[in-house]
Amino acid sequence: MTTSTTTSYGYQDLDRLLSLMTGDEKHGSAATSTLDAIWVLYDRVLNVSPATADDPARDRFLLSKGHGPMAYYAVLAAKGFFPESLLPGFGSYDSPLGHHPDRLLVPGAEIGSGSLGHGLPLAVGSALGLRAQGRTGSKVWVLIGDGELDEGSNHEAIAYAGPAGLEQLHTLVIDNSSAAHGWPGGIESRFTAAGWSAVTVDGRDHEALYEAFTAPHPGRARAVVARVESRS
Repeated sequence: MTTSTTTSYGYQDLDRLLSLMTGDEKHGSAATSTLDAIWVLYDRVLNVSPATADDPARDRFLLSKGHGPMAYYAVLAAKGFFPESLLPGFGSYDSPLGHHPDRLLVPGAEIGSGSLGHGLPLAVGSALGLRAQGRTGSKVWVLIGDGELDEGSNHEAIAYAGPAGLEQLHTLVIDNSSAAHGWPGGIESRFTAAGWSAVTVDGRDHEALYEAFTAPHPGRARAVVARVESRS
């Protein structure tokens, strides 16, 4: 069950919310590299809220980069999916906020994640399911890391989604130069070669992110590559 809060939060509150989560397994760089992009999605793009978290017509956001969920938790708390009082318990035995998100425990979470390479294939399946149900107004967003693109399951998902014309599918790639292997022409070209609409933007620039997230891409899946330098 989703528990909403009534406190109003803004982007300026996120650093404080992040600071409430402590411990040795924080994966801080993984979290802070995603913070701006996740905030823009939940604040200005996604059609989902605590009140509509179970609505079949909602947009879906899948955090594939689940090993650094603190930014995700902070944004979910800021948007009222659960109270900020849960944040200090992050990673503790009896907390629903684990080091990897669990969809059965975290209000608003669509998938359990942390094993790299699962999120994009799941997003492809979600988009196919929505299309089969005729729910063409619902969008699917998945956030993956640049290092995660080394996983073969993502190659297959990218290769399938392009020719399938999955217009409802959106992939956000956080590129913080952590990949073990590069790609000729950069990450963006990896998607365009498979028939996707793709763009690369500054992952800290909220207006650039918003424009990239909302640009039309009729008949094609969309990829937004967000280049960031991780904050300490």
